[in-house]
Amino acid sequence: MAAQMTRGKETRPITVLQSVRPQTDNDNPYVKQVMTAVACHAEVAFFSWRTALFGRYDVLHVHWPEFLLRAPERSRGLQYALFLALILRTALLRRPVVRTLHNLAPHEGAGMLERLLLRLLDRRTRMWIRLNAVTAQRPPQTMTILHGHYRDWFAAMDVPPPQPGRLLYFGLIRPYKGVEDLLDSFLALAPALAPDAELRIVGRPSTDALREKVADACAADARVSALLDYVDDATLAQEIGRAELVVLPFREMLNSGSMLLALSLNRPVLVPRNAPNVALADEVGRDWVYLYDGELNAATLANALWRVRTTARAPTPNFSHREWADAGELHYLAYLAAIRGHGRHA
Repeated sequence: MAAQMTRGKETRPITVLQSVRPQTDNDNPYVKQVMTAVACHAEVAFFSWRTALFGRYDVLHVHWPEFLLRAPERSRGLQYALFLALILRTALLRRPVVRTLHNLAPHEGAGMLERLLLRLLDRRTRMWIRLNAVTAQRPPQTMTILHGHYRDWFAAMDVPPPQPGRLLYFGLIRPYKGVEDLLDSFLALAPALAPDAELRIVGRPSTDALREKVADACAADARVSALLDYVDDATLAQEIGRAELVVLPFREMLNSGSMLLALSLNRPVLVPRNAPNVALADEVGRDWVYLYDGELNAATLANALWRVRTTARAPTPNFSHREWADAGELHYLAYLAAIRGHGRHA
Protein backbone atom coordinates (compact mmCIF):
# COMPACT_ATOMS: atom_id res chain seq x y z
CA MET A 1 0.00 0.00 0.00
CA ALA A 2 1.53 3.32 -0.98
CA ALA A 3 0.99 6.29 1.26
CA GLN A 4 0.76 9.30 -1.03
CA MET A 5 0.42 13.05 -0.53
CA THR A 6 -0.60 15.24 -3.44
CA ARG A 7 0.50 18.89 -3.46
CA GLY A 8 -0.30 20.60 -6.72
CA LYS A 9 1.17 18.37 -9.40
CA GLU A 10 3.53 16.64 -6.98
CA THR A 11 2.72 13.20 -5.63
CA ARG A 12 5.01 11.70 -3.02
CA PRO A 13 4.87 9.38 0.00
CA ILE A 14 4.02 11.05 3.27
CA THR A 15 6.99 11.74 5.51
CA VAL A 16 6.67 11.02 9.21
CA LEU A 17 9.11 12.66 11.60
CA GLN A 18 9.58 10.36 14.57
CA SER A 19 10.49 11.89 17.93
CA VAL A 20 13.33 9.40 18.37
CA ARG A 21 16.84 9.71 17.05
CA PRO A 22 18.55 7.18 14.72
CA GLN A 23 18.62 3.84 16.49
CA THR A 24 21.75 2.09 17.75
CA ASP A 25 22.34 -1.48 18.90
CA ASN A 26 21.54 -0.44 22.46
CA ASP A 27 18.14 1.05 21.71
CA ASN A 28 14.66 -0.32 22.35
CA PRO A 29 13.71 -3.11 19.88
CA TYR A 30 10.11 -1.87 20.00
CA VAL A 31 11.11 1.44 18.43
CA LYS A 32 13.19 -0.30 15.77
CA GLN A 33 10.31 -2.58 14.83
CA VAL A 34 7.86 0.33 14.67
CA MET A 35 10.19 2.22 12.34
CA THR A 36 10.58 -0.83 10.08
CA ALA A 37 6.83 -1.47 9.98
CA VAL A 38 6.02 2.18 9.23
CA ALA A 39 8.70 2.37 6.53
CA CYS A 40 6.64 -0.08 4.43
CA HIS A 41 3.99 2.64 4.04
CA ALA A 42 5.65 6.03 4.58
CA GLU A 43 9.01 7.71 4.61
CA VAL A 44 10.52 7.77 8.10
CA ALA A 45 12.65 10.67 9.30
CA PHE A 46 14.49 10.45 12.60
CA PHE A 47 14.52 13.35 15.00
CA SER A 48 16.94 16.24 15.14
CA TRP A 49 16.09 19.78 16.13
CA ARG A 50 17.24 20.99 12.70
CA THR A 51 14.80 18.64 10.96
CA ALA A 52 12.01 19.36 13.43
CA LEU A 53 12.27 23.12 13.03
CA PHE A 54 13.37 23.46 9.40
CA GLY A 55 12.83 20.14 7.64
CA ARG A 56 9.93 18.89 5.55
CA TYR A 57 7.52 16.36 7.01
CA ASP A 58 3.79 15.74 6.98
CA VAL A 59 3.26 14.26 10.45
CA LEU A 60 5.13 14.49 13.74
CA HIS A 61 4.90 11.20 15.64
CA VAL A 62 5.79 11.63 19.31
CA HIS A 63 6.61 8.68 21.54
CA TRP A 64 7.99 9.88 24.90
CA PRO A 65 7.63 13.67 24.77
CA GLU A 66 9.43 14.24 28.06
CA PHE A 67 12.65 12.95 26.45
CA LEU A 68 12.59 16.01 24.17
CA LEU A 69 12.63 18.21 27.26
CA ARG A 70 15.11 16.48 29.55
CA ALA A 71 18.54 18.09 29.50
CA PRO A 72 21.28 19.15 31.93
CA GLU A 73 20.19 22.13 34.01
CA ARG A 74 22.58 24.51 32.26
CA SER A 75 20.89 23.90 28.88
CA ARG A 76 17.33 23.22 30.02
CA GLY A 77 16.11 26.68 29.08
CA LEU A 78 17.30 26.20 25.50
CA GLN A 79 15.63 22.78 25.38
CA TYR A 80 12.32 24.27 26.51
CA ALA A 81 12.59 27.04 23.91
CA LEU A 82 13.22 24.52 21.13
CA PHE A 83 10.25 22.44 22.26
CA LEU A 84 7.98 25.49 22.24
CA ALA A 85 9.26 26.46 18.79
CA LEU A 86 8.40 22.98 17.54
CA ILE A 87 4.84 23.27 18.83
CA LEU A 88 4.49 26.65 17.15
CA ARG A 89 5.83 25.33 13.85
CA THR A 90 3.41 22.41 13.75
CA ALA A 91 0.58 24.85 14.44
CA LEU A 92 1.60 27.43 11.83
CA LEU A 93 2.23 24.84 9.10
CA ARG A 94 -0.75 22.68 10.14
CA ARG A 95 1.39 19.61 10.66
CA PRO A 96 -0.60 17.15 12.77
CA VAL A 97 0.91 15.55 15.87
CA VAL A 98 0.38 11.84 16.45
CA ARG A 99 1.15 10.61 19.95
CA THR A 100 1.71 7.07 21.19
CA LEU A 101 0.54 6.67 24.78
CA HIS A 102 3.38 4.58 26.17
CA ASN A 103 2.58 6.07 29.59
CA LEU A 104 -0.18 8.32 30.86
CA ALA A 105 2.42 10.62 32.46
CA PRO A 106 6.22 10.70 32.77
CA HIS A 107 7.46 8.16 35.31
CA GLU A 108 9.92 10.61 36.83
CA GLY A 109 8.53 13.85 38.18
CA ALA A 110 8.26 16.87 35.92
CA GLY A 111 8.54 20.52 36.93
CA MET A 112 5.80 23.08 36.42
CA LEU A 113 7.21 24.47 33.15
CA GLU A 114 7.73 20.97 31.74
CA ARG A 115 4.14 20.04 32.59
CA LEU A 116 2.91 23.22 30.86
CA LEU A 117 4.84 22.42 27.67
CA LEU A 118 3.57 18.85 27.67
CA ARG A 119 -0.01 20.14 27.97
CA LEU A 120 0.58 22.41 24.97
CA LEU A 121 1.73 19.40 22.98
CA ASP A 122 -1.37 17.49 24.09
CA ARG A 123 -3.55 20.27 22.67
CA ARG A 124 -1.76 19.99 19.31
CA THR A 125 -2.21 16.20 19.15
CA ARG A 126 -4.65 15.13 16.44
CA MET A 127 -4.34 11.37 16.87
CA TRP A 128 -3.68 9.31 19.99
CA ILE A 129 -2.36 5.78 19.62
CA ARG A 130 -3.07 3.54 22.59
CA LEU A 131 -1.17 0.27 22.92
CA ASN A 132 -4.00 -1.58 24.63
CA ALA A 133 -7.77 -1.48 24.42
CA VAL A 134 -8.37 -0.50 28.06
CA THR A 135 -6.61 2.87 28.07
CA ALA A 136 -9.21 5.65 27.90
CA GLN A 137 -9.71 7.16 24.46
CA ARG A 138 -8.79 10.81 23.97
CA PRO A 139 -10.25 13.41 21.62
CA PRO A 140 -10.21 14.23 18.81
CA GLN A 141 -9.20 10.72 17.63
CA THR A 142 -7.86 7.53 19.19
CA MET A 143 -6.67 4.39 17.46
CA THR A 144 -5.72 1.11 19.14
CA ILE A 145 -2.49 -0.45 17.84
CA LEU A 146 -1.43 -3.30 20.09
CA HIS A 147 2.22 -3.46 21.12
CA GLY A 148 3.83 -5.99 18.78
CA HIS A 149 5.65 -9.14 19.87
CA TYR A 150 9.40 -9.84 19.76
CA ARG A 151 9.38 -13.36 18.32
CA ASP A 152 10.87 -12.37 14.98
CA TRP A 153 13.43 -10.07 16.56
CA PHE A 154 14.88 -12.88 18.71
CA ALA A 155 14.19 -15.77 16.33
CA ALA A 156 17.82 -16.33 15.38
CA MET A 157 19.18 -16.17 18.94
CA ASP A 158 19.96 -19.08 21.21
CA VAL A 159 17.48 -19.45 24.08
CA PRO A 160 18.58 -22.00 26.71
CA PRO A 161 16.12 -24.15 28.66
CA PRO A 162 14.77 -22.77 31.96
CA GLN A 163 16.54 -23.51 35.23
CA PRO A 164 14.12 -24.70 37.93
CA GLY A 165 13.55 -22.06 40.57
CA ARG A 166 15.17 -19.15 38.75
CA LEU A 167 13.25 -15.89 39.04
CA LEU A 168 14.32 -13.07 36.76
CA TYR A 169 13.85 -9.33 36.63
CA PHE A 170 15.33 -7.66 33.56
CA GLY A 171 15.28 -4.17 32.11
CA LEU A 172 16.22 -0.71 33.30
CA ILE A 173 16.07 -0.51 37.07
CA ARG A 174 14.05 2.61 37.85
CA PRO A 175 12.18 3.57 41.03
CA TYR A 176 8.69 2.87 39.63
CA LYS A 177 9.58 -0.67 38.58
CA GLY A 178 9.52 -2.06 42.11
CA VAL A 179 12.86 -3.90 42.11
CA GLU A 180 13.34 -2.98 45.79
CA ASP A 181 10.04 -4.70 46.58
CA LEU A 182 11.15 -7.78 44.68
CA LEU A 183 14.45 -7.93 46.55
CA ASP A 184 12.78 -7.53 49.95
CA SER A 185 10.20 -10.19 49.10
CA PHE A 186 12.79 -12.67 47.92
CA LEU A 187 15.07 -12.14 50.91
CA ALA A 188 12.07 -12.96 53.10
CA LEU A 189 11.39 -16.18 51.16
CA ALA A 190 12.41 -19.06 53.43
CA PRO A 191 14.46 -21.72 51.61
CA ALA A 192 12.09 -24.34 53.01
CA LEU A 193 9.22 -22.85 50.97
CA ALA A 194 11.18 -22.88 47.70
CA PRO A 195 14.40 -24.89 48.11
CA ASP A 196 15.70 -24.26 44.60
CA ALA A 197 14.65 -20.61 44.29
CA GLU A 198 17.15 -18.03 43.14
CA LEU A 199 16.76 -14.45 41.98
CA ARG A 200 18.57 -12.88 39.04
CA ILE A 201 18.53 -9.11 38.40
CA VAL A 202 19.69 -7.93 34.97
CA GLY A 203 19.72 -4.28 33.97
CA ARG A 204 21.27 -0.88 34.53
CA PRO A 205 20.17 0.99 37.68
CA SER A 206 19.09 4.58 37.14
CA THR A 207 20.46 5.74 40.51
CA ASP A 208 23.35 4.89 42.80
CA ALA A 209 20.87 4.08 45.57
CA LEU A 210 19.23 1.39 43.44
CA ARG A 211 22.62 -0.05 42.50
CA GLU A 212 23.58 -0.25 46.19
CA LYS A 213 20.26 -1.89 47.05
CA VAL A 214 20.85 -4.70 44.58
CA ALA A 215 24.51 -5.09 45.55
CA ASP A 216 23.60 -5.32 49.24
CA ALA A 217 21.04 -8.05 48.50
CA CYS A 218 23.62 -10.03 46.53
CA ALA A 219 26.04 -9.76 49.45
CA ALA A 220 23.40 -10.73 52.00
CA ASP A 221 22.01 -13.82 50.23
CA ALA A 222 23.89 -16.20 47.96
CA ARG A 223 20.63 -16.97 46.15
CA VAL A 224 20.64 -13.45 44.64
CA SER A 225 22.88 -12.50 41.70
CA ALA A 226 22.94 -9.56 39.35
CA LEU A 227 24.33 -8.17 36.12
CA LEU A 228 23.97 -4.44 36.62
CA ASP A 229 24.53 -3.06 33.16
CA TYR A 230 22.94 -2.82 29.76
CA VAL A 231 23.10 -6.18 27.98
CA ASP A 232 22.85 -6.88 24.27
CA ASP A 233 20.01 -8.90 22.74
CA ALA A 234 21.97 -12.16 22.63
CA THR A 235 22.82 -11.93 26.33
CA LEU A 236 19.24 -10.97 27.14
CA ALA A 237 17.94 -14.04 25.30
CA GLN A 238 20.27 -16.18 27.42
CA GLU A 239 19.13 -14.57 30.67
CA ILE A 240 15.41 -14.81 29.85
CA GLY A 241 15.81 -18.36 28.61
CA ARG A 242 17.27 -19.52 31.92
CA ALA A 243 14.34 -18.11 33.88
CA GLU A 244 11.54 -20.34 35.07
CA LEU A 245 9.48 -17.24 35.83
CA VAL A 246 9.98 -13.56 34.97
CA VAL A 247 8.84 -11.19 37.74
CA LEU A 248 7.95 -7.58 36.86
CA PRO A 249 6.61 -5.90 40.03
CA PHE A 250 6.05 -2.47 38.48
CA ARG A 251 4.30 0.06 40.72
CA GLU A 252 2.97 1.69 37.54
CA MET A 253 2.21 -0.58 34.58
CA LEU A 254 0.36 0.39 31.43
CA ASN A 255 2.27 -1.12 28.50
CA SER A 256 5.25 -3.32 29.32
CA GLY A 257 7.62 -4.22 26.54
CA SER A 258 9.51 -6.37 29.05
CA MET A 259 6.42 -8.51 29.65
CA LEU A 260 5.87 -9.02 25.92
CA LEU A 261 9.55 -9.83 25.43
CA ALA A 262 9.46 -12.53 28.12
CA LEU A 263 6.29 -13.98 26.61
CA SER A 264 7.83 -13.85 23.13
CA LEU A 265 10.57 -16.16 24.42
CA ASN A 266 7.92 -18.45 25.96
CA ARG A 267 8.59 -17.59 29.59
CA PRO A 268 5.64 -16.98 31.94
CA VAL A 269 5.46 -13.70 33.84
CA LEU A 270 4.27 -12.56 37.25
CA VAL A 271 2.83 -9.04 37.25
CA PRO A 272 0.48 -6.89 39.38
CA ARG A 273 -3.22 -7.17 38.65
CA ASN A 274 -4.56 -4.15 36.78
CA ALA A 275 -6.83 -3.66 33.78
CA PRO A 276 -4.12 -3.75 31.06
CA ASN A 277 -2.49 -6.86 32.54
CA VAL A 278 -5.82 -8.66 32.91
CA ALA A 279 -6.62 -7.86 29.27
CA LEU A 280 -3.24 -9.18 28.14
CA ALA A 281 -3.69 -12.36 30.18
CA ASP A 282 -7.08 -12.94 28.58
CA GLU A 283 -5.58 -12.38 25.15
CA VAL A 284 -2.38 -14.46 25.29
CA GLY A 285 -3.57 -17.07 27.81
CA ARG A 286 -4.09 -16.98 31.57
CA ASP A 287 -1.58 -19.81 31.89
CA TRP A 288 1.18 -17.45 30.70
CA VAL A 289 0.41 -14.36 32.80
CA TYR A 290 0.14 -14.76 36.58
CA LEU A 291 -1.47 -11.86 38.42
CA TYR A 292 -1.11 -10.87 42.06
CA ASP A 293 -3.07 -8.42 44.19
CA GLY A 294 -1.71 -5.90 46.65
CA GLU A 295 1.97 -5.71 47.60
CA LEU A 296 4.43 -8.31 46.38
CA ASN A 297 5.63 -10.62 49.16
CA ALA A 298 7.45 -13.91 49.72
CA ALA A 299 4.25 -15.96 49.70
CA THR A 300 3.32 -14.52 46.30
CA LEU A 301 6.67 -15.61 44.86
CA ALA A 302 6.41 -19.12 46.32
CA ASN A 303 2.84 -19.52 45.10
CA ALA A 304 3.75 -18.29 41.61
CA LEU A 305 6.56 -20.83 41.31
CA TRP A 306 4.17 -23.59 42.38
CA ARG A 307 1.58 -22.49 39.82
CA VAL A 308 4.15 -22.36 37.01
CA ARG A 309 5.06 -25.98 37.73
CA THR A 310 1.54 -27.31 38.18
CA THR A 311 -0.41 -25.42 35.49
CA ALA A 312 -0.65 -26.81 31.97
CA ARG A 313 -0.19 -24.14 29.33
CA ALA A 314 -0.39 -23.83 25.58
CA PRO A 315 2.90 -24.33 23.71
CA THR A 316 3.21 -20.58 23.09
CA PRO A 317 1.31 -17.41 24.03
CA ASN A 318 -1.32 -16.26 21.54
CA PHE A 319 0.08 -13.27 19.63
CA SER A 320 -2.29 -13.42 16.67
CA HIS A 321 -3.32 -9.77 17.17
CA ARG A 322 0.23 -8.46 17.57
CA GLU A 323 1.85 -8.92 14.17
CA TRP A 324 4.10 -6.11 13.00
CA ALA A 325 2.72 -6.04 9.45
CA ASP A 326 -0.68 -5.16 10.91
CA ALA A 327 0.88 -2.52 13.16
CA GLY A 328 2.62 -0.87 10.22
CA GLU A 329 -0.60 -0.55 8.24
CA LEU A 330 -2.53 0.73 11.26
CA HIS A 331 0.11 3.40 11.91
CA TYR A 332 -0.22 4.48 8.29
CA LEU A 333 -4.00 4.77 8.66
CA ALA A 334 -3.51 6.76 11.87
CA TYR A 335 -1.25 9.22 10.06
CA LEU A 336 -3.74 9.66 7.23
CA ALA A 337 -6.61 10.19 9.67
CA ALA A 338 -4.58 12.82 11.51
CA ILE A 339 -3.80 14.61 8.24
CA ARG A 340 -7.41 14.54 7.15
CA GLY A 341 -8.61 15.60 10.58
CA HIS A 342 -11.42 13.10 11.00
CA GLY A 343 -12.99 13.79 14.39
CA ARG A 344 -13.97 10.28 15.33
CA HIS A 345 -12.62 7.38 17.36
CA ALA A 346 -11.19 4.46 15.39
